[in-house]
Amino acid sequence: MSALQPHWMDDGAQPGLAEKLSSLNWGLIVLLSVIAGIGFAMLYSAANGAWHPWASAQSLRFAVALLLMIIVAVIDIRTWLKFSYVFYGVAVLLLIAVEVRGAIGMGAQRWIDLGVIELQPSEVMKIAPVLALARYFNGVTVEEVGRPVRLIIPSGMVLIPAVLVLKQPDLGTALMLLLGGAAMFFLAGVRLWKFAVVFAGVAGAVPVAWRFLRDYQKNRIYTFLNPENDPLGAGYHSLQSKIAIGSGGLFGKGFLKGTQSHLSFLPERQTDFIFTMLAEEWGLVGGLTLLALYLLVLVYGFAIAFRSRNHFGRLLALGITTNLFLYVFINMAMVMGLLPVVGVPLPLISYGGTAMLTVMFGFGLLMSVYVHRDVRISRHGEVET
Repeated sequence: MSALQPHWMDDGAQPGLAEKLSSLNWGLIVLLSVIAGIGFAMLYSAANGAWHPWASAQSLRFAVALLLMIIVAVIDIRTWLKFSYVFYGVAVLLLIAVEVRGAIGMGAQRWIDLGVIELQPSEVMKIAPVLALARYFNGVTVEEVGRPVRLIIPSGMVLIPAVLVLKQPDLGTALMLLLGGAAMFFLAGVRLWKFAVVFAGVAGAVPVAWRFLRDYQKNRIYTFLNPENDPLGAGYHSLQSKIAIGSGGLFGKGFLKGTQSHLSFLPERQTDFIFTMLAEEWGLVGGLTLLALYLLVLVYGFAIAFRSRNHFGRLLALGITTNLFLYVFINMAMVMGLLPVVGVPLPLISYGGTAMLTVMFGFGLLMSVYVHRDVRISRHGEVET
């Protein structure tokens, strides 16, 4: 045991709350707070220089989510392993509940009204499969991962929620679930040739799947291929987004001075297209600065994963970090016209209650891996001495 390492990390003893709080990665917490601060500023700008309605609500949500993150972080990682399947099951039931009693907004049935907040279960589902798959693959050997029969259950863990989310319809989140699940399979040691077989099967099923897409989803793909075909209709969002990004230049037009956003040419500027507004007001320098901050968070995530001495924590940290990358990549690629327009928010920047809580809950799990990085866990979830 290292001289600098707390005794409880290696001998299975139960530490006090003060010990765990002192073990938190405060550098990562500060970094997340800086990114969230940029989000508050952009929401303030989106409301034309007013805290209400977005910036004030988002700052309150971040404060609550930060407390949630710390609570999640100090909970023993073995507790998260123990209840990972329960968490996943509850998330699936919430998705089913959306189908039965979900609230409809913007043409989609994605929310459950809990009175205090409107919960979006598809956001919760971005974390639940990572927990469940990390537990599943923690309990199998490398040789067992190579057997196709052992991949049936985890495949179902990914496909079931993806289908339920696609029915809402929410193509962006369904895509994230599939990509995130594929990443977990790869990290667990599934051979590349199996991915090639699945990819070939998916490619062959595209003509069939195309028939089941909604008209607006087909239009988004048509627009992605040729946005100038309908500049005032389906291509409007994509074209206006690229105009705003391009008009920002190197240093931007200045805070609160974005013309595309403040003259209401830019749609959904407080949610999916908030990066476009940032690029217009702060230019290439502002966009690259935000990218650099996200990159630092990714570096923290991978470092925590590789520092973990238990397989469950390593898989969980890598899965959470990969999820963050997918969030950022899909959102930014979408607003720049590199991907079709899908409803994926920018983490800690876009306005949204469930998204904020889910992202910070994920970082809480990442922090729990860090706090309990030297706890050894067997394949059966027991503590090794």
